[in-house]
Amino acid sequence: MAAAPKTNKIGLSVADYKGGASTLCKGCGHDVITNTIISAFYEMGVEPHMVSKLSGIGCSSKTPAYFLNGAWGFNSVHGRMPSVATGVALANRELVSIGVSGDGDTASIGMGQFVHLLRRNVPMIYLVENNGVYGLTKGQFSATADEGSVSKGGTANDLPAIDLCTMAIELGCGFVARSFSGDRKQLLQILKAAIAYDGTCMIDILSPCVTFNNHTGSTKSYDWGKDHEGPVHEIGFVPNWEEPDVDFGAGATVEVPLPDGGVVWIKPVNEHDHDPRDKKAALDLLREHHQSSTVYTTGIMYLDPGRESLQDDMDLPAAPLWNLPLETTRPSRAVLDEIVESLR
Repeated sequence: MAAAPKTNKIGLSVADYKGGASTLCKGCGHDVITNTIISAFYEMGVEPHMVSKLSGIGCSSKTPAYFLNGAWGFNSVHGRMPSVATGVALANRELVSIGVSGDGDTASIGMGQFVHLLRRNVPMIYLVENNGVYGLTKGQFSATADEGSVSKGGTANDLPAIDLCTMAIELGCGFVARSFSGDRKQLLQILKAAIAYDGTCMIDILSPCVTFNNHTGSTKSYDWGKDHEGPVHEIGFVPNWEEPDVDFGAGATVEVPLPDGGVVWIKPVNEHDHDPRDKKAALDLLREHHQSSTVYTTGIMYLDPGRESLQDDMDLPAAPLWNLPLETTRPSRAVLDEIVESLR
């Protein structure tokens, strides 16, 4: 008799968090991210039907089909996922939203919507699966390709790259992180903390394209990522229902409580001694490494657990808007008359 599958705190197995079989290229970094998303939601005990998963267009935007079959899903047009995510967040604040985008979907055609998602602090996890190329249109450089990076065909990129983490911090995003699909241990902790965060979580993930951007000369390849990744700290996340078992030892360990009761534990691992609660330090660190092009800085760059989400800023009720009775959402004649009279 086969042993019963291991279950999480709500009695579900890992299989309950899976999706369809991937149709991406074998070895694609996006598939590693998908499997890490599955693990994060399983370990956090989130009910799949209480998740909305959203995407735009591109290789990355196919991946929501590969996780959380029981979740609500919407595949929007190119670059327009943020507006759909905003509508979802306002209609039902009980859902955990995760949006998967790419460097083209976010940093090119979707830049305008991405900017306003950040400044509004829409509560969602926004993942950028960043490979520096347009994988569906044969590997042209994207807006995040590093200056000087060489394409598979031998052409060098002569345009400066857009740094999404720096932009997100500048625009007021309260949870900004960068990771690498080759560092699953770090990415898992970041994702678990993001699930517990109330606000926009922007996570930029180097995810090598094995078909068009995994060669010598590329700064978005597996080899380059492994040789140049510079984690700024060791990360542990403890949910509110677990006893802390993170042992980073004495010293400069930072403990950041999140609104749901969970705690992010952060221990610096290099000379920067980076405190992610310091906005200026986060920007300085990113700019220093971006200019040098020698270190791919990863970790939680900036974390502000105190910023109000769009839902709280708009004073939305706890109950989902879609489920409110008509008499609650529709102003009465007397209220409308009062509004009109106030405008005379």
